[in-house]
Amino acid sequence: MVCVQIGLAVSVGLIDDIGAEGAAWLRLAWAGVLMLAIVRPRPSAFTRSAFWTCVVLGVVTAGVTMLFMAALSRIPLGTASALEFLGPLGVAVAHGRGRGRVLYPGLAAVGVVLLTEPWSGDVDVLGVAFALGAALCWAGYILLTQRVGDEVAGVKGLAVSMPVAGLVSTAAVGPSVFDQMTPQLLMIGAGLALLLPVVPFALEMTALRYLSTAAFGTLMALEPAFAMLIGLLMLQQVPSVAAVIGICLVVVAGIGAARTGARAAPVPAEIG
Repeated sequence: MVCVQIGLAVSVGLIDDIGAEGAAWLRLAWAGVLMLAIVRPRPSAFTRSAFWTCVVLGVVTAGVTMLFMAALSRIPLGTASALEFLGPLGVAVAHGRGRGRVLYPGLAAVGVVLLTEPWSGDVDVLGVAFALGAALCWAGYILLTQRVGDEVAGVKGLAVSMPVAGLVSTAAVGPSVFDQMTPQLLMIGAGLALLLPVVPFALEMTALRYLSTAAFGTLMALEPAFAMLIGLLMLQQVPSVAAVIGICLVVVAGIGAARTGARAAPVPAEIG
């Protein structure tokens, strides 16, 4: 989450140059190239089922990124973030157990609302639809990432999913920004791709080997809190009192979810 938020803060200048969608495409395209070059996956590392799961994960990864950027072009960031969080919150509620199934996601939901203050801006219906689409993709991303992590050793799954995400985003956005590319922008994009999404996606896949989807979905509520802190430190964005209360609530929810969210580490298909 720290990598994601630092990457977003650093990419502000990039977004000014090529737009939010262009910045997302540049990150995803470079991430696909870097993962192929670094991991160099072999076909023998995948079962047929695992390979196609990676492909679907790549489509979903592109979807959550592009839909969220489309939402940001129409509705405030706070509103978009609160709506997108419905995805991991839904996963947490659906897969949770006992009283914590509703208690911790409920606390996190209240905290995120206080953090993002969605009531502070006007809402565009199409923008809301884009944000809800991103929420659905994010829920699918969590479930698919855990499945890929269970079936494929290491981060080999990302060496398939990230190139697929890059291809999907290129088809959707690439042609509109190709003529704006300069050698400097390409180099910045390559460095930024490591911060977002290469490193955080690899860490998330590893985390989902040890956490249940319910715990992971609730812990993702901490992301707006990290966004608030990074915004304060890097962009001098001072949080409101309501936002500080929201941070406390999501931290409590995250701690509670983590205490009850362990799972046995599976054996990847290629090993077992």
